[in-house]
Amino acid sequence: MTARVGRKVAVVTGGSAGVGRATVREFAEHGYDVAVLARGEAGLGGAVRDVEAAGRTGLAIPTDVSDHEEVHRAAERVERELGEIDVWVNTAFAGSLAFFWDTSPEEYRRMTEVTYLGQVNGTRAALEVMRPRNHGVVVNVCSAMSYRSIPLQSAYCGAKHAVKGFTESVMTELINERSKVKVCMIQLPGLNTPQFDWNLNKMDGHPMPVPPVFQPELPARGIVFLAEHPRRNMWVGASTAAVILAERLAPKLVDIYLGRTAVKSQQTGKDAPRFEPNLDRPSDAEADQGAHGAFDDQAHGSDPVLWMSRHRRALLSGLAATATAAAAATVAVQLRGSD
Repeated sequence: MTARVGRKVAVVTGGSAGVGRATVREFAEHGYDVAVLARGEAGLGGAVRDVEAAGRTGLAIPTDVSDHEEVHRAAERVERELGEIDVWVNTAFAGSLAFFWDTSPEEYRRMTEVTYLGQVNGTRAALEVMRPRNHGVVVNVCSAMSYRSIPLQSAYCGAKHAVKGFTESVMTELINERSKVKVCMIQLPGLNTPQFDWNLNKMDGHPMPVPPVFQPELPARGIVFLAEHPRRNMWVGASTAAVILAERLAPKLVDIYLGRTAVKSQQTGKDAPRFEPNLDRPSDAEADQGAHGAFDDQAHGSDPVLWMSRHRRALLSGLAATATAAAAATVAVQLRGSD
């Protein structure tokens, strides 16, 4: 293993495209060497070039995250070739746009294995090296759909609910042993990524993210922020906050609203690229798809919820100072009135 002087190492599963790809770039720009675990050779190569363009070292490791042994071997290789892993980010997933009854048991199993067990396997591999050192951060990438399921994505929603439950359990176990290793979650909105060009689709229209749509660089910033300022959970997107809060307040009304609107809102007549579904083979094996999908014209590049989350200490301090000043002014007025 090479000498470790001022070096930071991050691992990103699913780092060849979409949110994972944007996260790889963000880590490299923040001074990390980055290992990218994914299946597509072209996407892996493009991600490593992004890291090198930022002046850091990239390592591409072809990996199917649903296979624990592959993930374990990947972690060993990262530690051997890049150094001790500081951060492990689980973003890999497989999804679909189809009614539950139109999805075969084999398709359902594959999506669950990648989306849920992929994060379990990544977390296990990370903790195997982090716990003995009592150092490190794991970020499990979740979704507003970890709290509120929608039609046409039952396998993905079920897996994301499972990731949330699994992650919360591991958090408590680390607290029990007073570990300094941190496991975090980040909840994402609809994003402009290539997933909608290659997910399993059994509907008439082309898949699209649930509006409002955001660019993948936003969650990438949130993920890197969590890596350096670990906390239990972070939300990205005003729509994520609205969905989670609405589910807490009026779940039945949300059922009705989504049942009547969300089938249509996840399809578009837009002339967008379409590739073979990536369940059994990577869609970026021969052509690098990058971070963005076909919805740049609709995607937002900023988000007040993420901004407030990243600056919440300053905001809370400002609110406390304002409240203190207001209280002091009120007391002063009352004292003057009693003279």
